[in-house]
Amino acid sequence: MTQPFQLPDFYVPYPARLNPHLESARTHTKRWARGLGMLEGSGVWEEHDLDSHDYALLCSYTHPDCDAEALSLVTDWYVWVFFFDDHFLEMFKRSQDRDGAKYYLDRLASFMPMDLADGFPEATNPVEAGLADLWARTVPHMSMDWRERFSLSTENLLNESMWELANINIGRIANPLEYIEMRRKVGGAPWSAGLIEYVSAEVPARIAHSRPLGVLRDAFSDAVHIRNDIFSYQREVGDEGELSNAILVLETFLDCSTQEAADASNDLLTSRLQQFEHTALVELPQLFAEHAMDPTEMAAVLAYAKGLQDWQSGGHEWHMVSSRYMNKEARATAPLTLPHQPAGLGSAALDIRSVFALPAMELRARSFTHVPFERTGPSVIPDIYMPFTLDVSPHHAHALEQSVAWCRRMGMLEPQPGDPGSVIWNEEKLRGYDFALCSAAIDPDATPEALSLNACWLSWGTYGDDYYPLVFGQTKNLAAAKAVTARLIGMIPVDPAEALVPVTAMERGLADLWLRTAADMSDTVRGEFRATLIDMMESWVWEVENQILNRIPDPVDYAEMRRATFGSNLTMYLCRLGQAGRGIPDEIYRSGIIRSLENAAADAGCLINDIFSYQKEIEVEGEVHNYVLVTRNFFDIGYEKALHICHSLQTRRTEEFEHIARTQLPVLYDDWKLGTEARAGLDAYVRELEDWLAGILNWHRKTHRYREEDLHPLPGGLPDAQPEGLPPATGPAPWGPDFGMSAIRAIDGLRTLLAADRTV
Repeated sequence: MTQPFQLPDFYVPYPARLNPHLESARTHTKRWARGLGMLEGSGVWEEHDLDSHDYALLCSYTHPDCDAEALSLVTDWYVWVFFFDDHFLEMFKRSQDRDGAKYYLDRLASFMPMDLADGFPEATNPVEAGLADLWARTVPHMSMDWRERFSLSTENLLNESMWELANINIGRIANPLEYIEMRRKVGGAPWSAGLIEYVSAEVPARIAHSRPLGVLRDAFSDAVHIRNDIFSYQREVGDEGELSNAILVLETFLDCSTQEAADASNDLLTSRLQQFEHTALVELPQLFAEHAMDPTEMAAVLAYAKGLQDWQSGGHEWHMVSSRYMNKEARATAPLTLPHQPAGLGSAALDIRSVFALPAMELRARSFTHVPFERTGPSVIPDIYMPFTLDVSPHHAHALEQSVAWCRRMGMLEPQPGDPGSVIWNEEKLRGYDFALCSAAIDPDATPEALSLNACWLSWGTYGDDYYPLVFGQTKNLAAAKAVTARLIGMIPVDPAEALVPVTAMERGLADLWLRTAADMSDTVRGEFRATLIDMMESWVWEVENQILNRIPDPVDYAEMRRATFGSNLTMYLCRLGQAGRGIPDEIYRSGIIRSLENAAADAGCLINDIFSYQKEIEVEGEVHNYVLVTRNFFDIGYEKALHICHSLQTRRTEEFEHIARTQLPVLYDDWKLGTEARAGLDAYVRELEDWLAGILNWHRKTHRYREEDLHPLPGGLPDAQPEGLPPATGPAPWGPDFGMSAIRAIDGLRTLLAADRTV
């Protein structure tokens, strides 16, 4: 069969190594699979299927250093998970039996008890029997924290198969952001990361949920999944009718050829690997210092990071040789021999050419060589898709006056002693920004007092968002940004009696809002609300660090951090509080469906903001954080094409929000057997999110913050010269290739990259 595209040149910077216990793992796992009924008579696999897939080879490549017992156990886990995937396909995907699939998946969770003394139900199929056996052999060696995390990733892997099944039922192909989010759950790489902890070292519980560990896991996961999608496109899309594939997603979203989509998928794979490297080399050392980690803890984290790295190279090598995938026309990975290069079985994944190939190097170079304060001209505002009705509170004027007076009392409108950077707003600017208008539309039914409080929150959050890049980014003072953030976190303790005494305008504002908002909350709710605030403030520090490095973020990392920098989680949490007391279980808000609904809304809102604010951020402020700029950088294209992609993504995320509300929420209600009051509460929450989206768009259209005349009020528009000390502005980037980034540049590009690498 002719391949649908030519496999791209992969970025494989680390050598694959082979575990010496391969043959013993092969022998053991075949005996194990047969004993549990996964082979002859299962209706899924025969012995030749297991032999040809060779999961022992996969695990020997991905876990090259573990002993024979650990390798056999991990291999059994992979046999189990691939058998589950094929079993689920035969039993439920082909027949599209949703009810049977739900019952099947619900039972599997009971085979992962936190305490083995609780026992297991009686297994009714090889998947259940295999899970019970593996759980009993694995968890005695691991902490309760690991058990909870691994159980959750396993449940996500199993349960989100329903999402794939639902999309097959309606022939729906996900949008790119939705796909990345859901693929992590159904693709299994976060689950693989848990097994890497078992093989290498368990990460300390106190930093297991930190941003650096999360980014390592997610970047690892995305790279694993995209690589798998490239190799498995022919089998999954052509033979199985699968819709959950990165190439198909990009092919559909970008309206491009399969080859272009494959190249773009590979570029995203490269970007995620480079994000992994950046996090490991830049963010981990900071994490160690900030948490005063001891040598044993640091060694565990580094061993885990190395395990993730080994998995990447080993997984690539396995895809190159497994009969399960399209690999017959793959370019050999190591034709170039250098002195001291590893040789022998398992060394093929060390691709010297991939490390120095121009596409991968250009992508890294572009991320660090953007010239700030580029002259862009006025932002082009397309027709934004917004299907929700706008409603504005009659208390808008009252909230405006109250919020302006509050900002004046907090000291945000005049210079503060010892803080020259505090002079960023004046009253005229603040009234033109009119955050009360945003509040009046995102919560049109609020009381005058609640509306004023909401407007104050928006004012404070935007003040902080303006303050950090100006005061810390332009002065390249990351330490000061972290110190100020630590002080701000001290203003919002769960116990109000432990609050620090505020001394700056930002501290006074936050302390006042915290007291007024959180005083009547329970400790649990106050802790959750506090977490959304901390996420937002720490995301501002992340922006400062990128600004100091002049680093345009990886597109996936940017999309996920943008929700925090925009304050989406904060404002949505305030919306959620309005439905308290209506019988909605807390687990509902943590469900995949509600999280997907919120993320779709958040991304649509963030994209609206970045489309409107492009000139302000790129030309006036010299920022590197904007969806349009990130898209320009990733695809190496001009403004108009990048704007088109971002506008399309905003539309698709809004349509996804509608799709979830229309088709998935009713299923969630039925699955949880919610009562009338809880259903009404969740319906009301959805309407509040609709108000949130409509209100954000209305505010962007009317605020005096992003227009050309707001940014350049002097006669003649643009100033004659750049601010002192800044590099000269340049024109817009030239048009690049439509969607791929494989165009080869002159040797000057390589020299630029090497210079950038030395600088970074």
